[in-house]
Amino acid sequence: MYRIMLADDEGIMLEALRNIIDSNFGDECEIESAKTGRAVVELAERFRPDIAFMDIQMPGLNGIQAMKEIQKYNSNIVFIVISAYDKFSYAKEAINLGVLEYLTKPVNKRVIIDVCMKAMRKVDEARQKRSDDLEIREKLETVIPILESGYLYNLLLPDAFHNYNDKYRQLMGIEEKYGFMIVIEFGDNDENGILTNAVGAGVRAEKYYSEIRETAREFFRCLVGPVMGNRVVLMVPSEKEILAYEERVHILTRTRNMVHKLEARIDSRFRAGIGGVKKEENLRESYGEALQALREEDSHVVHINDISLPPDSEEDVPEALENRYLHSAVKQDVAGMTESVDRIFGWMEKNYEGQSDEMKLKALELLIRLEQKAAQGGRPAYRRKNRSRYLHELQGITDIRMLKDWFWEQTRDICRNMKTAKERQSETIMEKAQTYIREHFQKDLTLDEVSRAVDISPYYFSKLFKQETGENFIEYLTKVRIGNAKELLKNQEYSIKEVCVRSGYGDPNYFSRIFKKYEGVTPSEYRERPVSYTHLTLPTIRLV
Repeated sequence: MYRIMLADDEGIMLEALRNIIDSNFGDECEIESAKTGRAVVELAERFRPDIAFMDIQMPGLNGIQAMKEIQKYNSNIVFIVISAYDKFSYAKEAINLGVLEYLTKPVNKRVIIDVCMKAMRKVDEARQKRSDDLEIREKLETVIPILESGYLYNLLLPDAFHNYNDKYRQLMGIEEKYGFMIVIEFGDNDENGILTNAVGAGVRAEKYYSEIRETAREFFRCLVGPVMGNRVVLMVPSEKEILAYEERVHILTRTRNMVHKLEARIDSRFRAGIGGVKKEENLRESYGEALQALREEDSHVVHINDISLPPDSEEDVPEALENRYLHSAVKQDVAGMTESVDRIFGWMEKNYEGQSDEMKLKALELLIRLEQKAAQGGRPAYRRKNRSRYLHELQGITDIRMLKDWFWEQTRDICRNMKTAKERQSETIMEKAQTYIREHFQKDLTLDEVSRAVDISPYYFSKLFKQETGENFIEYLTKVRIGNAKELLKNQEYSIKEVCVRSGYGDPNYFSRIFKKYEGVTPSEYRERPVSYTHLTLPTIRLV
C-alpha cells in the first residue's frame, strides 16, 4: 500500500491526478489531497504520505516552502513537482530538496503513470533498506552482548586471552585507550552496606536484563556485561587518563540518576561503585576499586576517590572467611569480626590439626593483609606497626586459645589505628573546608565549590561534613556569616546594608530575616540594645 498526497490549488488538476492514479493502481494506493500550502503541511503530518505530487504556486506557503516544512519530520517522502512554472530557480530549489521529477503543465497521462511507478519503486527500495537495516540491527543486538561479555571477561579474568582484545575493540568500535568500571549491585535490603538476597535478585535481574542494559546506555556510552550473581559490570571508555573534578562529579551524578531510574523500573534495590580511570590492561584494577567502593561506604553511589581506604586485590583460601574478616575489620564491625574470627579459627583447628606453625603463619598472614589494606596507597595515613614484634610474640604462643587471643588483640589494635587514621583524614578535610568557608563566606559560596576545594565529591563532602560537625553545610555557613555580622554591627561606621554585603548576603530583607531567626532580633535591634557582659570571659586577676 502506497500513501499518495496530491497538492494543487486547482480542483480540476486534483481530480485528474486522482482519476489517473486510481484507474491504474487501484487498491494499491490510498490518496488524499489539499489545496493550500498550510493545509498540505498539516495533511502531511497527519497522513504521513510515501509520495507527494506538489504544485509550486499555492495560496499561503508555496510548494517549495511546504516541502521544506514537511521534510523536517518526514525525510523519506518522495516528491514529484508538477508546475506551470518552468523557471530555473524553482527547478534548482526542487533539485536541492531531492525532488524525484520536476514536470511542467500540461502533463499527459502516460508521464503521470511512469513517474508514479518510478516513485513507487523508490519507496519499495527505501522500505527494503529499512527492513534490511532493522534485521542487521536485530542480529547485532544479539551478537553485541556476546562481544561485550567476551571483552569484559578478557579484561577481568587474570588468565584471559588478552591477545584478542584488539579484535574485540575493532569489532565494537572502541578507540579510547582508557576507561573505568562501574559495578551495579542489586538486592532486596541493605544490611551494613550489603544488598541481601543476591540469588533471588539475580534471577529477577536476568528477567529485566534488557532494561538494565537499555537504562545503562541512556546515561553512558558503555559496554554492559552479563548478570553475574547480583551484579552487572559496565566499562565506560575514556579519552583521558586523569579526570577533572567536574568530570568526576558529572559521572557520579549520572550514575546516581541511573540507579534511581533502575529502581523506578525494576522491583529491587540498586547500588553502584565506580572505579578509577585506567589503561585497558589495568581495567581489572578499576573493577577492584569499584567493588571496594561498594564495600567501604554505604551510600547509593560511591566513587573510589571518595572512600577513605584503597582497594585490595589479594585473594586467598578460605576466601569467604578471610574476606569476611577483612571487610568486617575495615568497617569496624565488631559483630562481623567476632563471627569471622571464630569461624577462621574453627576452620584452622579442623584443617591444621597438630600444625601450630601453620596456624601461626595463617594468623600472621591475615594480620599483614589487614595492615596492607589499611595502609596501601597512604589514604588515610595509616602507620604500620613494628612487624618484628609479631614474630617474637608468636614464638611464645603454645596453643590455639593463646593464638586466638593474641590475634584478637592485634586485630583490635590495627582497627584502632585505622580509626585514628581515618579520623585524622576527616579532621584534615574538615579543617580545610572550615578554613575555606571562613575565608570565602562573603561571596556566593556553594557546597560544590567547597567540596572542590578539598577535592572530594559534593555527595561525600555533605555526608562527611554532617558527620564530623553535627550540622549541615548551610547551617555552618550561616553561623559564620551571622557571627561576622554581629562583630560588624558593633561598629557604628557600617550601615546595615554594608554589614549585609560584608556578611555574604545580597538582599538586606533576607539578611534581616535570617539574622532574626538565629538571634531573636533584627540587625537594627541587635545594634541598639545595651551591651551584655554575661557572655564575656574576664581575665583572672591575681591578688598579691
